[in-house]
Amino acid sequence: MAHMYIALVDTPGFFAALIRGFLRQRYIHVVIASDAELREAYSVGRRNPAVPVFAGFEKEDKNRILRAFPTAYYRICELECTEAQKRGIMKQLQEDYQRRFHIHYAVLGLPFILMNIPFFIRDQYTCSSYIAKVLQENGIRIAGKHFSLVTPKDFYAYGRMRVIFEGRLCEIADGSPCCKASCCKMTCHKLSCCNTACAKIEGVTAYE
Repeated sequence: MAHMYIALVDTPGFFAALIRGFLRQRYIHVVIASDAELREAYSVGRRNPAVPVFAGFEKEDKNRILRAFPTAYYRICELECTEAQKRGIMKQLQEDYQRRFHIHYAVLGLPFILMNIPFFIRDQYTCSSYIAKVLQENGIRIAGKHFSLVTPKDFYAYGRMRVIFEGRLCEIADGSPCCKASCCKMTCHKLSCCNTACAKIEGVTAYE
C-alpha cells in the first residue's frame, strides 16, 4: 500500500472569510501532497500567497505561505491508495505543473456550487474540484457527486482518511522557530515536528 496526503487549510483574509461562512467550517482550502511534510504539494489557489487576485495551479511552498500567513492552520490527512494509483496521481500533478499557467481558478463556477449545478470549463477548477477530479480519474471518489461540486467540506467529511497532524503551519515549516520548539501545542502524540511523525489525532471537530 501507498499513501497520498490531503491538507485542509485555514488562512486569514476577506475572500477566505466569505468561503468559510458558506462552508461553515474552519478549513476552506485543500492541498494534495506526496508526503506528510508537504515537501511536494500542489493546489489550485493563489499564485502568490500574499495576492488573492491571481489564482491557478501551483506547487505549494509552505515556508512562503508561512511568511504571508503566520497564523495559518493545517489539518493533514493520510489517504490510502495503491502504488499504481499514487504513480498515476503524481504523474498527472507533475504534468499539470508543467502547464500550470493554463490552469485557472474557476471563479465563474462558484455560483453554480451554491445552486448545486455541475459546471465545468476546461482547465478551470476550484481547489477541491481539481483534486477530486485527479483522485477520481485514479479510482478514488471523494463524494457521490460531480467533481465540480466538491468542496473542502466533502474532504473533511470523507471517512477513509486518517488525520496525522492538526496545528499551526509553523509547526511543520522547515527551519521556523516554532518547528524547532519541543511541542508548540500540537495535538499529536510523540511529536517529531519537521517529520510530522504523528500518531492519529482523536476528537478533532470542525469549526462551526
